[in-house]
Amino acid sequence: MELSIKRNDLLNPLQSVIGAIEKRQTMPMLANVLLIAEGNTLSLTATDLEITLQAEIQTSIKTEGQAALPARKLLDICKNLPESRDLHLDANDEKAVLKAGSSRFSLACLPADDFPTIQSITGASTSFPIPGSVLTNLVNRTGFSMANQDVRYYLNGLLLELDNTGLKAVATDGHRLAFCESPISLDIEDRQQVIVPRKGITELQRLIAEEEGDVTVTIGSSQIKVQTETKALVSKLIDGRFPDYNRVIPEESDNQAVVDRVEFREALQRAAILSNEKYRGIRLKLEENKLSLQAHNSEQEEAKEEMEVDYSGDSLEVGFNVQYLLDICNTIQTASLQISIQDPNSSALIRDPEISDVRYVVMPMRL
Repeated sequence: MELSIKRNDLLNPLQSVIGAIEKRQTMPMLANVLLIAEGNTLSLTATDLEITLQAEIQTSIKTEGQAALPARKLLDICKNLPESRDLHLDANDEKAVLKAGSSRFSLACLPADDFPTIQSITGASTSFPIPGSVLTNLVNRTGFSMANQDVRYYLNGLLLELDNTGLKAVATDGHRLAFCESPISLDIEDRQQVIVPRKGITELQRLIAEEEGDVTVTIGSSQIKVQTETKALVSKLIDGRFPDYNRVIPEESDNQAVVDRVEFREALQRAAILSNEKYRGIRLKLEENKLSLQAHNSEQEEAKEEMEVDYSGDSLEVGFNVQYLLDICNTIQTASLQISIQDPNSSALIRDPEISDVRYVVMPMRL
């Protein structure tokens, strides 16, 4: 395989697929990126056997072929070369030589034929186009609530639910829940639920972060594929039953407070400084048109904050994990938040007063 390419033209797709390369591998080949030169197209593939990332770029190819190069070394070399530099790559199953001006790098390769075969989507599959911005919005508004290495493995991912009314995304770690729906037209007869693992969601966010056009989503019995014009992600699905989120989301209460989001976030950040480092608890006290925040720690230090809010319900005092509240404040980008709490032992329902498609639930904690 022999080709010429601009430094940036190689760096961009390489950065798109590097997320699939783990720092520690069970197989030496998984540290490599597969380059396939065919026609005028160079395709790059990286995998950890759970997720696979692919990217394509048009370039000048002198000799067609394929090679498996050490991914992180190739990335570091490209990063440290001048931006406008022309690269010449000559690679086979044993060695790759990369030339850039007066620089020359010789890299050890592995046989390309030994690179893991990428499984195609199997089983009865569902495929549909969706604007990249819509999918990005769904994932960004919910992904932060996924569990991380929880023994309840089905919580270590994001639920995608499809039916003829649209697409829903739900994430929970057992202490909080994030829900977002997008009422798009999908030609689907039966409701379908799949759980995409945490790493697949993280790489999906990177893949479609700046995607302005449509992306194609294909869901099979054990895999999901998201395809843009030049990039693709294939991820295994978590085989498990996601909790019934409808039972977790409380009905709206008469005890509703509308707060300024930025002011509330800043008050939480200040109060959190003196919260217990392990439990991160903060006490919210709601009275007529007033919200008080209180935090304390084992060293008898205490923080108090007061702010004006729009509230005319019952007087309430309830504790929450301050980080969960901050995550919601950082995710919602509108001017105000609506907090609905039935009683001191109930979960809080938090949402944008003007948008019903996004809802957050935070369980109370005993302080």
